[in-house]
Parts: sequence; C-alpha cells; structure tokens
Amino acid sequence: RLQTLNEVGLGYDRLGQSATTLSGGEAQRIKLSLELSKRSTGKTLYVLDEPTTGLHFADIELLLDVLNRLVDAGNSMVIIEHNLDLIKTADWIIDMGPEGGNGGGMVVAEGTPEEIAKHPESYTGRYLKPYLKK
Repeated sequence: RLQTLNEVGLGYDRLGQSATTLSGGEAQRIKLSLELSKRSTGKTLYVLDEPTTGLHFADIELLLDVLNRLVDAGNSMVIIEHNLDLIKTADWIIDMGPEGGNGGGMVVAEGTPEEIAKHPESYTGRYLKPYLKK
C-alpha cells in the first residue's frame, strides 16, 4: 500500500501524519491510493475535485499515470479541475462559466480539448490552446 501512496504523489507525507494537516487534494489522493490497492472491478465511477491542488509538476505526471491506469481498466472519471496539464488529457470537457460564482453555472462549451480550444466563448479554451501544442 505504501507504493500506491508514491504513485499518487504522496511519497513526501510522513506515516502517522494527522489527517487534519492534509489538504483536500491530499486527502482525495489518499482515498485514491486505497482504491488502487483494491482489486478493480472496472465498473467504478471516480469523482475527483481538483486532485492536482498543491502538487509539483512531477507529481501531477504520477497522478495522471494512475488516473489513466484506472480508466484503462474500464473505470470512469469525472474530474473538476483548473490545471491545464490535466485538462488537456481529458476525453471530454464540460466548460462551465462564463465567470465564477454568480456569473457562472452555465455550460459554455463541451467537447474534446481540441474542440474547446477552438470555441470562441470559452476562457478555458483560450488558455488551453497553448498547452495542446506541448
């Protein structure tokens, strides 16, 4: 099980660390690590809220590998995220906005990352476009 903590980018945490000292993203990744240590049914829907929060770029890569393994095993993901490195890997994006808070809550665009990048009203698309060239 310790290996799965490393796989989700939590190798820096100390064993026995109080749960109250963990960020929301770290707590989610601990739960994800627990899921990884179980035998997969390939029928699980994972809902993750900004799992890259507080992660170094190298740890984001590790997390992406884990998420891809879960999807490749037949599971599904719904991820709420602002990190463009993760967003660009999505199969399908639902871009909510156009603003945050009271100015948002509407579907601005939906489609593949490439389709979102071409959508003229999508702020996400505007910022995503350069990431698709990397």
